[in-house]
Amino acid sequence: MFFKWLKRYMPRSLYARAALILVLPIVALQIVVSVVFIKRDLEDVTVQMTGTILREVVMLQQVMAGEPNQEAALSQVAPLLQPLKMQARFLAPDAPPPHNEFTFDEFSGRVVGRQLEESLPAFLAVRFPADSTVHIYFETVHGPMVLSFDRRRLTAAAPHQLIVTMALFGFLMMLISFLYMRNQLRPIKRLANAAEAFGRGRAVPYSPSGALEVRAAGSAFLDMRARIERQIEQRTLMLSGVSHDLRTPLTRMKLELALLDEEEAAPMLRDVDEMQALLDAFLDFSRGAAVSEPELVDPQKLIRTIAADWQRQERQVVLGEMSGEGEVMLRRQPMRRAVENLISNAVRYGSQARVSVALTDRSMRIRVEDDGPGIPAEQRGDAVRPFTRLDPARNQNRGSGVGLGLAIVADTARAHGGTLRLGESLKLGGLKADIVIAR
Repeated sequence: MFFKWLKRYMPRSLYARAALILVLPIVALQIVVSVVFIKRDLEDVTVQMTGTILREVVMLQQVMAGEPNQEAALSQVAPLLQPLKMQARFLAPDAPPPHNEFTFDEFSGRVVGRQLEESLPAFLAVRFPADSTVHIYFETVHGPMVLSFDRRRLTAAAPHQLIVTMALFGFLMMLISFLYMRNQLRPIKRLANAAEAFGRGRAVPYSPSGALEVRAAGSAFLDMRARIERQIEQRTLMLSGVSHDLRTPLTRMKLELALLDEEEAAPMLRDVDEMQALLDAFLDFSRGAAVSEPELVDPQKLIRTIAADWQRQERQVVLGEMSGEGEVMLRRQPMRRAVENLISNAVRYGSQARVSVALTDRSMRIRVEDDGPGIPAEQRGDAVRPFTRLDPARNQNRGSGVGLGLAIVADTARAHGGTLRLGESLKLGGLKADIVIAR
């Protein structure tokens, strides 16, 4: 459960994850070493040095204990203060009571204060000002006294030197590692960009580079791309050839039927026209979306043009909401054919079609809705397969087809790196078809 919760907050990209794998051990190691150094070595040294000062303070108290007043006590300890490199004075009677004073980053001083408070009954306070002097306040038989000396007698000269050096070199090593890791991940990113572009129907130049594993993946991608391109080319040539060869006998049949009686020839002419429509559908499906290069297209302008063409044919095609603005890299003719297929299905199986466009910073959505019978949720996956006809759901008595309309739309959406989503229209009650493409 914990790992599932943590996974939601993990970075998505490979570079960020690799950086996290690199940074976490270094930071964790520095924290552990710093804590161990501070809690063990630095604190132990400070405690030992404090013990030495404590013994000297006790000795001074004992020397002053037998003197009658403060002046005599200071005169008695003066020969001892010089070799100890200390200064001593008594506090004035009206002086405020002393209190501990530490800077924000003072760790050793707090250890000193805690140790003196535990081991010196006469201890009053200790001050570690910003300069290099330490002041210890303690009680004597002649009144409170302050003892001043260099702080190096209590704390290490540079207690944070190891931590600063470790952090500096750790940052330097991380910087070098980041640069090296970036060079190692660049071939993977190039491979990902080439695969993404091919998924959107564009073949960008790519040559394998980087580590052996990345080169192997790159070579496998190139082989796969070449095989897919050959298969698409063979499918296009086969279907185009079949469609082209069948057009000639159909044309001859039309000419021969034109010589017959109009009433007798009418049923056969309808059959010939239906065969012609089927051949056109085959040809559209064989061409797919690879017949043109992507270009910047204004989707809203394209949809308005398509809707106007259908309205001139006296079809009930209305424009819905047009949100957002901008241009998208599209193949104009395949996308136009896909939208027209959706509108054709909508007006065939319903009485009207509603077309809308939504543009955001990350995606484009073209929606076509109708008021027809719709497609049941369990059959929507089959509806986008080639040569699939859903007679009960779509009322095939209203028109004939070969089952390639939605397949062409789905193929066009995939060629643009998008998808076709089918659902139920909340506004018209029929089918809702969305072409969603990332920008």
